[in-house]
Amino acid sequence: MEIKYDLKPASERRTEQFKPEGNVGFGSLRTDHMFLMDYRDGEWRDPRIVPYGPFEMAPGAMALHYGQSIFEGAKAFMHEDGEIYTFRINKNAERMNRSADIVCIPNIDEQMQIDAINALIDVDRLWFPMQEGACLYIRPFIFATEDRLSVSPSARYTFCVVLSPSGAYYAAGVNKGIRLLISKTYHRAVSGGTGASKAAGNYAASLRAGKAAAQFGASQVLYLDANNQQIEEAGAMNHFHILKDGTVIIPTFTDTILKSITSQSIMELGELLGCEVRQETVMLDKFIADIESGEIIEAGGFGTAAVVSAVGSYIFEDGRVVTVGNGEVGEHIQRIYKLYTDIQKGHVQGPDGWVKRVERVAP
Repeated sequence: MEIKYDLKPASERRTEQFKPEGNVGFGSLRTDHMFLMDYRDGEWRDPRIVPYGPFEMAPGAMALHYGQSIFEGAKAFMHEDGEIYTFRINKNAERMNRSADIVCIPNIDEQMQIDAINALIDVDRLWFPMQEGACLYIRPFIFATEDRLSVSPSARYTFCVVLSPSGAYYAAGVNKGIRLLISKTYHRAVSGGTGASKAAGNYAASLRAGKAAAQFGASQVLYLDANNQQIEEAGAMNHFHILKDGTVIIPTFTDTILKSITSQSIMELGELLGCEVRQETVMLDKFIADIESGEIIEAGGFGTAAVVSAVGSYIFEDGRVVTVGNGEVGEHIQRIYKLYTDIQKGHVQGPDGWVKRVERVAP
């Protein structure tokens, strides 16, 4: 793929490494440029890096009316050698195409996606924030741009990648458990729908449930299946729990659960973690009984942004509260978080190919 570089003038670009005085937060900042590529006449074309700025699109663009839009989220880290390394973005590229299949968007070759991300990071590498726990958060996304008001797949799309210089999601580390609302009113997905994709509409549909969770003092909703019997996802995270023998249990992936790259990675790290990590169907009644009996000692969620979020308690819609262990962040979650982030930052050698250096090739 030959990328065209239409960069800001040197006088308008960052010229020194970004050294913020305080925590920059997560997801609010942008770098100088973005990557764009268009789909028309049956092919992806015109790959280019341009200054970050607004899109020009028709009011009738189909993404605005029918929600044909998907996205991904990944991270890049600076290692001690001063170089920037991406973390498993090949898995994000794979998942982008799975999401595309579900909502009828044309696939983009995985290597093209990776090349686009690397090229943009290379151009804006001076935007990496120099502080503990920082990253470049990577947001690739695709949206339908054809100006048409009939309900059918669009004939035109835009693929874009933007970068967000971000601080640690948990500035002080994972040291506090959150509360989840176990809801039998709100459901994230049903079989045969879009639950296994990172479709933008899935997240719009979650906002109402999130507002309900806040009324119960909860951070997010723990979603159940349509029959309110099985545990599925926790808001924007894959749910997990840990047994008293240290075994990590993740609900089996179905077409109603997004296949978290963090969850997949944790399953591959079982030997390094020194514990068994497995998937199984998790029935709600047994899950609650096992918490109350002490069989389950820790629980939480896996996801790109936070890596691991510990759950201290669950609350039902009738006000009943169930506390996991002593409600604090347990040693197993702390160990998982440390190993995972140490691999990302290059402090620990992970499996081959998980971290890859971004080459310096930009003009």
